[in-house]
Order: sequence, then C-alpha cells, then structure tokens
Amino acid sequence: MKDIKLVVTDMDGTLLNSNHEVSSRFFELFKRMQQQDIQFVAASGRPYYSIVEKLQPVKDDIIIVAENGGLVIEANKVMLSNIINPDRLLELYTLVTNIEDTYPIFCTKHQAFILRASDQLINTFSEYYSVYTVIDSFEEIKDDVIKIALYHKTNSEAHIFPYVKHLKPDLNVVVSGNHWVDISDAITNKGHALQFLQKQLQISPSETLVFGDYNNDLEMLKCAKYSYAMANAHDDVKAIANFETKSNDNFGVEIVLENLIAESRKD
Repeated sequence: MKDIKLVVTDMDGTLLNSNHEVSSRFFELFKRMQQQDIQFVAASGRPYYSIVEKLQPVKDDIIIVAENGGLVIEANKVMLSNIINPDRLLELYTLVTNIEDTYPIFCTKHQAFILRASDQLINTFSEYYSVYTVIDSFEEIKDDVIKIALYHKTNSEAHIFPYVKHLKPDLNVVVSGNHWVDISDAITNKGHALQFLQKQLQISPSETLVFGDYNNDLEMLKCAKYSYAMANAHDDVKAIANFETKSNDNFGVEIVLENLIAESRKD
C-alpha cells in the first residue's frame, strides 16, 4: 500500500462506531497520514454540516463528500454540487409522502426539511440532520434539494425501495442503510464524486484506498484498487470490495490505516 495518496471513507457503519463516534485513535492516525502527504476524504450520505460536526478537529484539512456525492467541499469551497431537477420535486414529494410508514427528509445545502414526524423520530433524525425545519407542506421547502432521504423504522430495502426503484435510471435511488433509501440526481453517487476528485488531484485508482459498508458505497469502491468492506457490511458491498476489514466497532478502518502508515514509513 506504499503508493496510496488518497484515503476515502464512509461515515456511518464505517468510520463511526455504533454510537456515531469517531475514535481518538483515528485522529492520531490522521496526523500521521498528513505527515505522509496522504489526502483524506470523508464520503457520506450525511449532510455537510453533520460531517463537519463529527470531524471538527480536522475539518479544515480534509475534503468532504456529502449527501452521497451531491456536494463536494474543501475548506468551505464548493467543488461540486448536484441538485434534483426542481421541476420534478412536486411529483417526487407526492410519491414519497404516500408510501406507508415512510418519513421523507428533503436535504439542501444548509438544512433539512422534515415532513411532520413525532418528537421521537425527529430526535432520531437530528443525529444525522442537526439543522432542520419541520414542515407540513411542499410549499415550505426552500432552497434547491440535493437529496431526498426516506426513513423506515424497520427495513427500508423491503418497505421503501420497491415503491421508488422505478425512478431509476432517471434518478439515482439507493438503499443507503437498514432504515434509509436516498433519491438524488441521476449522476449523483459517491463514485462520481470520487472520480471527479481523482481527476482534480491527479490520483489514480491504484493510489486510492476506500472503505464502505452499504450500497451507497458501491460506486466509489469500484474506483479504488484498495477497496475495503467492513465486517458489518451489506453482502453487496462484500461482493464488490477487493478486501475486508474488521467491523466499525472493532476499529476496522484504523487497523488498515495503521498498516498503510507502516508501509509508507518503510518506503
């Protein structure tokens, strides 16, 4: 792994443990990656401001791929932004608000618009969308929508995805977690964002290391020679990734990064 110049990791289920925390072990490893001139990218379905909250100590030294690739930001500068066609939003709003036991969140650059939900659910959502407005109607959605996140209490793949999968390929529709399905612009995915960054940074797939755990990571895993599935990953991710590491609760990312740094030192 001595040739690696770019490290990209998903957040939930990957870098974050089950308590949604980043380990102190990672922050120590980050300093050592900096010393080796290795660029770090956090790539998540989370919004930009939520990723910043989790990676506050290093936020000015990393690139953030938010909203599954809909937004790419470095040092407060927007490098890439993809929105859902505003002409389709009302149609999509009508569709997703009629799926039983499904709770939609309309994600914009600066905040999320959450359609009427219980206080308990809003508390759950606020772990991911800490800046939000609760709405009762379509007309209350302000700003361009980058992503529509759909939540189901038990299983999004079984209870949401069948009702929205027909939107492909005009839109990107992906199961991004056990409870989540995300809808975004057709070209929006983490792989598209990573290819954009690789071109900007002049870094090849053979110089790229990627970690992921769910189906919204599939495209970016294909963009790296060193693609790692977490032990807790979806079977589709394990089938695509070239390697596997331990779970997010057992420092799977950190263990590989320690090996990376050791290899770089040898070089």
